[in-house]
Amino acid sequence: MNFSKQLKLYRERDGFSQEALAEKIYVTRQTISKWENDHTYPDIHNLIALSALFDVTLDELVKGDLEIMKKNIDVEKMNKLSWIMLIFIGLMSVSLGPLIVLWGWYGFIIPMIFWGISMIAALKLEKIKKAKDIKTYAEIIAFTEGKDIDDIRRTRDKKRDFWNKVKIVVTFSLIVGVITALSAFLWSWLS
Repeated sequence: MNFSKQLKLYRERDGFSQEALAEKIYVTRQTISKWENDHTYPDIHNLIALSALFDVTLDELVKGDLEIMKKNIDVEKMNKLSWIMLIFIGLMSVSLGPLIVLWGWYGFIIPMIFWGISMIAALKLEKIKKAKDIKTYAEIIAFTEGKDIDDIRRTRDKKRDFWNKVKIVVTFSLIVGVITALSAFLWSWLS
């Protein structure tokens, strides 16, 4: 992370040893060493003390870390995958009814290709989210905005998160099912 390099740069710029810096902000020398070696990250109070001591903004002190994390999350790729998933699910749900009416069981082929493409996009999206630990990023953003990180960490609840995912999938499936049924009904009615 960039914070460790920034800390060392500012410490050396101002002529502090790790021990002298530790005394200035009331932590141990080992704590400074852990920060500089990316073993731990300071809390908001220590970041404020460091920014005041070095006469730099919090943004200057940690901005590099936030920029790196934003790049790592690759928001643009996640948005693209989300749109691909939604578009191909939409195409599947709108085309399923009419194609079955027109071609019988063979009408499943094209909509299932659309469904497959949307599922590949969904799996890639989930893989990115899991690999980049999006929740941790949210905690760091809250941290930089001066919000209480512990509140966000306490809201982590695997059971609740699981049931929220189930609700989203079920609701989404019902919506797709209704669109598919309406599409089939309208197509057969218009034919």
